[in-house]
Amino acid sequence: MSVTEALEASPTNLLDGVPADKRVVIIDVTWDDYERLVEQIGQSRNCRVAFDGKDIEMMTLGPLHERQKSLLDRFIMIVASELKVEHQPMGSTTWKRKKLKRAIESDLCYYFDPAKLAAAAAAAQSDDVDLYPNPDVAAEVDISAPKIDRPGIYAALQVPEFWRIRNKTVSIEQLGPDGTYSPAQRSRFLPVRAEDVTLWFFTEDSSSLVAWEERLRQWIRDEVVPKAGA
Repeated sequence: MSVTEALEASPTNLLDGVPADKRVVIIDVTWDDYERLVEQIGQSRNCRVAFDGKDIEMMTLGPLHERQKSLLDRFIMIVASELKVEHQPMGSTTWKRKKLKRAIESDLCYYFDPAKLAAAAAAAQSDDVDLYPNPDVAAEVDISAPKIDRPGIYAALQVPEFWRIRNKTVSIEQLGPDGTYSPAQRSRFLPVRAEDVTLWFFTEDSSSLVAWEERLRQWIRDEVVPKAGA
């Protein structure tokens, strides 16, 4: 799809016929094109929009995507709570940075760094969204493969850690000095390994969230807390 076609389409039919969890790319886009398109789509949409500096990706959201996103959020929040790690969830905030010509709506994102937590608390008293720092952790659910360089957007935003669900695996990637992400065995913000998250996400039975959460909390107390305090 060209930017002209996208901007001429009405907000109600821009993604008509696109199946859930699929992606549409608009090529050769400027920052002004991105802002006009986002304004045209508006808030009443079931899609996520990202801009990598040259192309826009729009992704429709289906029930499997939202279920997996919710489960990962529960995992992160419970681990942080049980370990008494200060944090601030930022949900699917849109991170728009005009100077970088990058914008993305992550599935999930969080602050953990004390300085960023303080900055976010101060920003909450203002209407200026640009006062919020970029997140410490961003997470995405890849039911379908990205069609633009989404990790490159997070790298440009200097997001230190990127969690990704794809192919029935949860990976944890960290930003290196070269400005790219590399797989890491464990998170630098929470004392959990990628294989731990994968196990709780895909192997443990989550059909009953109450029972799943009870087992998760017990595992944290029995396995994670003793190692964290060692």
